[in-house]
Amino acid sequence: MKLDEFATGAGHVVELIGICVLIGGAAVATLAFFLRLLRGMTFRDCYHELRADLGRAILLGLEFLVIADIIGTVAVEPTLHNLGVLAVIVTIRTLLSFSLELEVSGRWPWQRGTQ
Repeated sequence: MKLDEFATGAGHVVELIGICVLIGGAAVATLAFFLRLLRGMTFRDCYHELRADLGRAILLGLEFLVIADIIGTVAVEPTLHNLGVLAVIVTIRTLLSFSLELEVSGRWPWQRGTQ
């Protein structure tokens, strides 16, 4: 097996993992939402917890998808055009990750949490 075939396969596997994390995270977050409602939490609190859980799932799924993009671009076909596209994709996903982190935790990733 050649290196580029292995890298292509690995990229597809990591991409599939990212998609499964997104779908599975959404399913688990939804189930947790209903369990919280059944346990007597207010709808508002359940809703905020659901958003936080979905945000965490999206952040984790995005990390896997970025890895797949890096593998696909750098290891398989490292042309200048593909590297430019990768830079744009990573920039957009990084900005999205920052905004999701702010939404989930209430602070920027570089700020320390209060302990």
